[in-house]
Amino acid sequence: MRYLVKLSYNGADFCGWQIQPDAPSVQQALESALSTLLHAPVAVTGAGRTDTGVNAIGYVAHFDAAGELDTRQLCYKLNAILPRSVVIHEIAPAAPEFHARFDAVRREYTYFLHRVKDPFVEAFSYLYTFPGVDFAAMNEAAAALPGQHDFRCFEKTGADSKTSICTVTEAAWHRYTPTHLELTGREGGDDYWYFRIAADRFLRNMVRAVVGTLLEVGRGKRSVADFQSLVLPPSFAGPTGESHRSLAGESVPGNALFLSDVCY
Repeated sequence: MRYLVKLSYNGADFCGWQIQPDAPSVQQALESALSTLLHAPVAVTGAGRTDTGVNAIGYVAHFDAAGELDTRQLCYKLNAILPRSVVIHEIAPAAPEFHARFDAVRREYTYFLHRVKDPFVEAFSYLYTFPGVDFAAMNEAAAALPGQHDFRCFEKTGADSKTSICTVTEAAWHRYTPTHLELTGREGGDDYWYFRIAADRFLRNMVRAVVGTLLEVGRGKRSVADFQSLVLPPSFAGPTGESHRSLAGESVPGNALFLSDVCY
């Protein structure tokens, strides 16, 4: 039978979701725990890769097992033996043809940024104190992202994607107030922001590169028009083997990035 797994993880302890040689991964931790509990090798397929240090909330995976499982008991036991940085929310029977990666139609990422020193968000937010960052300009630039485009300028060099075309449905910066400020009746104002982007698929390192390039727009280091020129039409065909990654800005740290939703 096929089973669907919903989980969340803190990416700080892992090289990402996918199994890597000589490096800890979420996939390896989950497969090892399931194999131990089910007394048989178990292969787990996830909704997609996440980079080293990147977090996930509501991540979806699937695995196959012989016979019918007590999913509530299995969920309890998995949480008992998995690292504290991984939590299983639910295990449920799935259709035999369900595929956690190929059936996903929308993936959403959220990147957190704070403008003032704050020990209560430091672990999962990027401290960016450069003065006078223009978030309105960054949102003007981000408005070029929705639609079907070629995002090769934001793809990590050496990635093995068959295509760099993605269809983005949402991309914008938003203010927010952290919970610890809400408890004291304060608001986040212009000090706390998150960038949310949703698409049918993402390239390796794409979100972190997009955020880093947008921050260059916010600093006035890059114009809105220059950013827009990096979002290429689907018909774009550059020279074979040419790298376009150097045209975009630097990638931001992964600890502030969350895979925040997967839809089917």
